Amino acid sequence: MLHHRLLQRLQRLRRRGLQNSPILWAVVLAALLEVVFHGFRFRVPVPPRELDTPFYTTCQEPDVTAPRENAAIVMLARNEEVEQARRSVESLERHFNQWFKYPIVFLNDEPWSDEFIQTLNATTSAEAIFDYVPKKDWLFPEWIDQEDAKASMKAQGESGILYAGKETYHHMCRFFSGYFYQVEALKKYKWYWRLEPDVEFSCAITYDPFREMVRHNKIYGFTIALFEEKRTCPSLFRKVSDWKEAENIPSTSMWNAGVTASWVPWPFRGHMSWFSHRDRHGDGWNTCHYWSNFEIADLDFFRGEKYQSLFQKLDKDGGFYYERWGDAPVHTLAVNMLAKPHQIHHFADIGYRHDTFYQCPANAPGGQLPESKTLNSAKETWAPELEGGVGCRCECDGRKSLNIPSYCHDKLRAPNTMRRPWSTWFLSWIYA
Repeated sequence: MLHHRLLQRLQRLRRRGLQNSPILWAVVLAALLEVVFHGFRFRVPVPPRELDTPFYTTCQEPDVTAPRENAAIVMLARNEEVEQARRSVESLERHFNQWFKYPIVFLNDEPWSDEFIQTLNATTSAEAIFDYVPKKDWLFPEWIDQEDAKASMKAQGESGILYAGKETYHHMCRFFSGYFYQVEALKKYKWYWRLEPDVEFSCAITYDPFREMVRHNKIYGFTIALFEEKRTCPSLFRKVSDWKEAENIPSTSMWNAGVTASWVPWPFRGHMSWFSHRDRHGDGWNTCHYWSNFEIADLDFFRGEKYQSLFQKLDKDGGFYYERWGDAPVHTLAVNMLAKPHQIHHFADIGYRHDTFYQCPANAPGGQLPESKTLNSAKETWAPELEGGVGCRCECDGRKSLNIPSYCHDKLRAPNTMRRPWSTWFLSWIYA
């Protein structure tokens, strides 16, 4: 009897399922369409033309008499990094500053040693300025619980997050994210070129990048773009996107290029926000960022009201210590949100190495100016020229760059330069 009743109930449920199947399929179809429509909002259209080409694709005769921009090269270093700083300045001097002689501002959180000052003065032909970072811009802010912050940094270091166990590294990231732009020694300048200790340049830079940035209405330039280690900044994207919504800043193609739309349908999508690197709607950040150890940028952009408001919000949140927010992802999210796509420039022609990452352009065919007396002032050798090369007297052969060009914010590209599914379109296909 019991068995018979169970069979009857199962049969009724089966009939109801068949009867209701059109409604079920309609719900499923509506959910799928909603997901597709949601993803379409983050579509990055293909540009009709190249938006960001190299300023020059051959060597130029350095114009040593042209007016200079209100700009400086800036290095943050310590006294014990004197040899690493010397190598960087020597490399930049040989490849660029021997002709253009932009001043170099050296910053330190401690007083400079006589050895550092004497060594670097002897290395550059330009004016060298030695200043220091105010303690208030380098140490813990008053709203941070230092014991909690130190415990968090210790735990980060023990978990293997790169540099996260070093207190000074957290101070440095916070400094470069906001207070750097207000340093007294930089207040008179509009442009800066960030230089790190222990980097190398491998191509001649025979034009003035500051002048070209101004001429082409750019505000931010980079050489290398990489994916951030996700554990360093799990809540950063959420904080920035919350600020963006609060300020009613519309999403541009530049912003959308860094966002991966969630595949979860509404109304369940919002639950994805519980995971790291997602906004309150559940959409995720791909963590691609400009590597800020090389950047040429407009100081007024970072001094501006919008950027400083964002930085103050992030600073009060404490993620520079309770997590390990780097200045590179902070700069990237701000630039992609507040700048126009055509205002960002990839210096594809500059050969550059920092740590194990490097960019290595090929030399431009017929563009090395072997007859130039200015460029031949010292005996120079360069790698063979290759078709499609854009470099000037590059010492590397242009065959390889550790710069993740296939997926990251590497270069603005025009149609038919690459073929990829729409879901992997990033900065390479952005237009305003």
